[in-house]
Amino acid sequence: MSSNPSLRDLYNPPSSAWAFVPPPPPMQNTSAPAVAPSGSAMTSYQWSTRPAHNSIFDLSPSLDLSEPSSLNVSLLLRSLVASALLQYTSTALVMPLEVGKLLLQIQWIPKDAPAPSSQVHEEEEEEETLSDSTNEDESYFADPAGSHIKYPAPKPVDEQGYVVRTSVLEDGTRPEYIIPVGSMNGAWDMVKRVAAFRGEGWLSLWKGLFTSCVHDVLFSNVQPLVDSLMHSMFLSSAAGLYRPPLLLPVASHIITGFLLSPLDLVRTRLIAQSAMQRHRTYTGPFDALRQIIAQEGGIRSIYFHPQLFIPTILDNGFRPLLHILMPTLIAPRLGFGPHVAPDTSPVAWAFAQVLGSVASLLISLPIETVRRRLQVQTRSTAKALRTCVETRPVPYNGVVDALWHIVSEERSDLPIRRRTRSRRRQVEGTEEKDAHEEKQDGSRWLRNTGIGQLYRGMKMRLGVSVIVLLLATFGGQQEMDGDWAEL
Repeated sequence: MSSNPSLRDLYNPPSSAWAFVPPPPPMQNTSAPAVAPSGSAMTSYQWSTRPAHNSIFDLSPSLDLSEPSSLNVSLLLRSLVASALLQYTSTALVMPLEVGKLLLQIQWIPKDAPAPSSQVHEEEEEEETLSDSTNEDESYFADPAGSHIKYPAPKPVDEQGYVVRTSVLEDGTRPEYIIPVGSMNGAWDMVKRVAAFRGEGWLSLWKGLFTSCVHDVLFSNVQPLVDSLMHSMFLSSAAGLYRPPLLLPVASHIITGFLLSPLDLVRTRLIAQSAMQRHRTYTGPFDALRQIIAQEGGIRSIYFHPQLFIPTILDNGFRPLLHILMPTLIAPRLGFGPHVAPDTSPVAWAFAQVLGSVASLLISLPIETVRRRLQVQTRSTAKALRTCVETRPVPYNGVVDALWHIVSEERSDLPIRRRTRSRRRQVEGTEEKDAHEEKQDGSRWLRNTGIGQLYRGMKMRLGVSVIVLLLATFGGQQEMDGDWAEL
């Protein structure tokens, strides 16, 4: 016998068949013969209710939601608070420019505004005082019967004896809550005038901030949801419907803008109203929404009144349509080739987007201006809103009526030049020169029309488009959405 016994004879190869054998049943009678398990019992398996282990939670244990106790509620709350603060801060940074742009859009400047008589009377008195001080000898020997005193013409009054305001330039009859008309070359000029005005101040530059933040957050979240729902409905293979490429994105913006139109109305009213306590109409967004629903026809009127419904559809429809359509029409005509796309030519496409945004502003900005003016108007039994800028005393009847009256009855060359008599009497022959200058000024089409009033805030929009172009140029091939980055 060998000293090292071999183990080959003891090796038993494992079976390749899987066998799921349940545990044997408890023995009730020891005297009964054992029964072999049947074939059905051999193949039975009892599934466990314990969930399988997910290895992705090993990377971040705070994301493990298998156990309710492992949810990090404090981390979730901190993330939500940080996101809300970031959105609120970003909206607050651009809110002063938004306030200045909106006040410029609703400001009413009639082209036939005469110079205030009080100013002319003060200048005549100042001129007479200077002439008396320089010609004391002549005035001493002058005949009192031949002298005549000039008084200003009496101002018109109404039935109750109150002085009727005949010009937006009159300071005596101007309400204390209205900002005087001055140089409004851009949104920044209006921002400075609002901050310097006694009835407004720096805090007025953030009127409607909370409403604007809520509106922007809801729009940025609801619009993609509506778009995805419409794609799932119309782009399924079972539907078999014809899908134009521009229909779904434009329709999603129109639906979202229509749903959030009450918030946009409240934001416009809060920005336009006076900040003075005794002239303020609404104390906040909830009070504004409550008063509008109670006094202006209810919820149905907020959505479906013609002066609100039609501008909402036009404003929220033209902007996405022009944003998608204009770059595709302009890019092939820039000389970069017929196949210009964001992936192949990002710089050329960004340049086409800037030109497209400028072209789209020529159409969308007048519609936005008309919408703001119609939103400021109150309806039904509500009192007229006391705005911090000049507004048209007679309400508009609709979109076409507002466009016609803005172009026909307003002026665009601000500031309004006030010609005085003292300047015309300084040098001999100055009257003819002034008449010639007035004739040349009257021939200017921009002075006699209100076309410039339809494009208030366009410089700010162009500046944003240039910034978007620079970001797209130096930021690589990241897709920049230029139209929705507007202020």
